[in-house]
Amino acid sequence: ILVVAHAIISRAEGRLIDLRSITPSEFAKTIANQCDKDPRHIEVILREAKSIVRMKGGILIIETKAGWVTANAGVDQSNSLGENYVLLLPKNPDLSAEKIRNKIRVEFGVDVAVIVSDTFGRALRSGAVNVAIGVSGINPLLDYRGTKDLFGYVLKTTQIAIADELASAAELIMGQSNEGYPVILI
Repeated sequence: ILVVAHAIISRAEGRLIDLRSITPSEFAKTIANQCDKDPRHIEVILREAKSIVRMKGGILIIETKAGWVTANAGVDQSNSLGENYVLLLPKNPDLSAEKIRNKIRVEFGVDVAVIVSDTFGRALRSGAVNVAIGVSGINPLLDYRGTKDLFGYVLKTTQIAIADELASAAELIMGQSNEGYPVILI
């Protein structure tokens, strides 16, 4: 299984935005003033948003057009090219994972699963973890519904987000600052 940081995929797919090319709307300027952020950055966030879920403490919780609920619509300045650039999430991370998987199959004759990961905060908890935002070649859920627990009770809702767990484990090696390991082989 390859776990690939979305940042390198986003850059390869042209999802790097030069903020100097963005003209912020009046709405973006108003929000930027409330959040103490660059209005151009806010404009990019709004363009990626389906809806604003919440604004608090300089962070916008956004539902993206792809359906993710995340801080700032996943629009990030880290791992971009400096203060004038932001990086967006891939438009279709599952398709990105599938393309990488197919390329590896063709070039090297091996079939690997691919997980595209990103760092997400967690509601009502401090800290962030890597999660799977795209997968190919692996079922992202380990489904225990219908099986029995240690005491013989039939599990009715238990599904383990195995792709998220693998993405989180990979992050321990990838790192968040200058480690520079955007792809991890599990």
